Amino acid sequence: MIVPEAAVPLFLRATHANAPFVTEAGAHRAVRRQALRPEPFGPPKHLRPDVRVDVHRQGGSPVYTVTPSRQPPLRDVVYVHGGGWVHEIAPQHWALIAQLAAEARATVTVPIYRLLPDGNARQAHDLVLDVARRVIDRRGRVQLAGDSAGGQIALSVAQTLRDQGVRSLRTVLVSPALDLGFSNPRIPEVQPSDPWLGRDGGRVLGHLWADGLSIDDPVVSPLAGSFHGLGPMLVHTGTHDVLNPDAHLLVAAARSAGVDVTLRERPGALHVFPLLPTRSGRAARQEIVAAVRGA
Repeated sequence: MIVPEAAVPLFLRATHANAPFVTEAGAHRAVRRQALRPEPFGPPKHLRPDVRVDVHRQGGSPVYTVTPSRQPPLRDVVYVHGGGWVHEIAPQHWALIAQLAAEARATVTVPIYRLLPDGNARQAHDLVLDVARRVIDRRGRVQLAGDSAGGQIALSVAQTLRDQGVRSLRTVLVSPALDLGFSNPRIPEVQPSDPWLGRDGGRVLGHLWADGLSIDDPVVSPLAGSFHGLGPMLVHTGTHDVLNPDAHLLVAAARSAGVDVTLRERPGALHVFPLLPTRSGRAARQEIVAAVRGA
């Protein structure tokens, strides 16, 4: 089903989807709610018939693998879900993961990292790093992908893998969180058009996620890290997203470091629009599949 683009912001505003992000109090309420009533994270019962889902535990965390069931996989992806560090992986994440598995013929590994208040940036980084290293050891190479908070984790892990000698690693980033201090001076310009995210609550969640690390540590804010030696990068961003200004800083810094960056910016699009059931979301998903397939 395709949803009209104009209906999405109306739905988000009506459901107060931005409550954890627009105020400090809302951020703290979201953390308490996750502590008291953790959200489910397993895939939908009926994902799609041409993929297989398996799960194991690694470092105490569930790690899912989604593989094509009708043809052998040809490549590997580690996908890190978003959710503002307080929301679990959602059905729209699983739909994209299954699409990557089936249409890009990929084994997609999905680590379920701990959220606030129990998890933090270092724990999530180290889990995803370990997952990626095991895939590399077994298969020789891996691509990293992530949206929003998951983009923050995926990019920080890509930087660490680069430091460990892994080269030409493709990274796919969907509306990534890049500076958890939300310090970009253009954020107030974008804020009125964003029905989903906000700076004040985002800062609270970012500092809680840092959990003792500097907010400028690349494990927390990968925009503060080095981009030299990173592999090809695909970045999707919409202009009605408070994270959009940082996406431009990322693209500029990465290109100046010699990285092959493809920027896909959609005017008027919302945060993580490639995950949404809209025409623009469907087109973006197809492009993500093509990028992964072409690596």
